[in-house]
Amino acid sequence: MDCSTIMAVLLDKRTDAAPTVQEILTRYGSIIGTRIGLHQFNDTEEGLILLHLNGGDNEIEDLERDLSELNRVKVEKMTISFDD
Repeated sequence: MDCSTIMAVLLDKRTDAAPTVQEILTRYGSIIGTRIGLHQFNDTEEGLILLHLNGGDNEIEDLERDLSELNRVKVEKMTISFDD
């Protein structure tokens, strides 16, 4: 593995945004290697999804764009390079 892309998706009000986010993640399921969902146990209704992506740059940018266009959803990503 030379490099790896990790994406964090924050849902401000997860009960409202979750169905649409799920639809988008299903559409891009072929590039999602690992998905971890975390949520707050207090009254904030925030949810955080961590994704390990195995796609090309264009596919990853498309996923980021589609998620970022949603109301109350924020997306951050980072690429980690493991060069020798």
